[in-house]
Amino acid sequence: MRRSLLALTAVGVLTVGTLAACGGNDDKTGSGSTKEPKIGVILPDSKSSARWETADRKYLEAAFKAAGVKYDIQNAQNDKAAFQTIADQMITNGATVLMIVNLDSGTGKAVIDKARQQGVATIDYDRLTLGGGAQYYVSFDNEAVGKLQGQGLVDCLTKKNVTKPVIAELNGSPTDNNATLFKNGYDSILKPKYDSGDYVKGPDESVPEWDNATGGTMFEQMLTRQKGKIDGVLAANDGLGNAAITILKKNKLNGKVPVTGQDATVQGLQNILAGDQCMTVYKAVKKEADNAAALAISLAKGEKKETGKTVKDPTTNVEVPSVLLDPQAITFANVKDVVTDGYVTKAELCTAEFAAKCAEAGIS
Repeated sequence: MRRSLLALTAVGVLTVGTLAACGGNDDKTGSGSTKEPKIGVILPDSKSSARWETADRKYLEAAFKAAGVKYDIQNAQNDKAAFQTIADQMITNGATVLMIVNLDSGTGKAVIDKARQQGVATIDYDRLTLGGGAQYYVSFDNEAVGKLQGQGLVDCLTKKNVTKPVIAELNGSPTDNNATLFKNGYDSILKPKYDSGDYVKGPDESVPEWDNATGGTMFEQMLTRQKGKIDGVLAANDGLGNAAITILKKNKLNGKVPVTGQDATVQGLQNILAGDQCMTVYKAVKKEADNAAALAISLAKGEKKETGKTVKDPTTNVEVPSVLLDPQAITFANVKDVVTDGYVTKAELCTAEFAAKCAEAGIS
């Protein structure tokens, strides 16, 4: 059996094969055996990151099909009204479990509240709904993601031997709790550099709804205000990283200014191969989907599982049973790991333009 990155998780992290039952039908949502199990999943969009449609959907579908459980997966395409309408339809159509990736905590909470009133169990997938009270939260250790980004940028700047580099931070959506956690992580690495005077804190802005076009406009304005003096870009994901890289290319600065990312998208990995992006963060989505699916299936059958870990909802101070998985930093040196793991294929990544760089990176 080949070794897989998907096996790399934190100590105590839940694995699908070792879910331990703790109690039968004590779930107050009433999602017991009186109704046929059916799982509804609402994904957030397909614009902010390719992962939702190219990875999460297929892995969740595979897990539900393997379990023989009915399911309905829909994408809200960043439309809050559509998000709520989809949830209503899923509940009306007999969903016994609702798994959501919220667009913001307000919308997510409204959906979770309605599901609870209708006896439908809920799972926060990837993003915690603040104040929502879902039965489970399944995600990655998002502060750890941010720390990898911050350290990755430091490592890239160190290699370039830049003195007192000016850092621009292009953060994710201010309504996404994950974006807050990512920023907490990378600021914990960068703030000591700012405080010591080793680095100079430059523009620091959040991009509404993770919109890449907006992020590109914001970064261009940053660069203009700084008169071109930006030496490193902490971009919160690959989409925003690519938006910054596009502007850097216009100013013939690509490759000279390190840019971070997240999600290990094909575009992000190609930017790393080209030397325009210094790192990304790989999150083994299959493991996230498999863990969430296992919990959803158990809830749909009226069972509760023990995760062995909780996350405190900062709004209610309630400890939410959680599964948090470990992320991995990806640079040119280990791009091949993402291909080996099957997250992206060589055919997708190593198009003609990148064939030589793929060979250099050991992708065969």
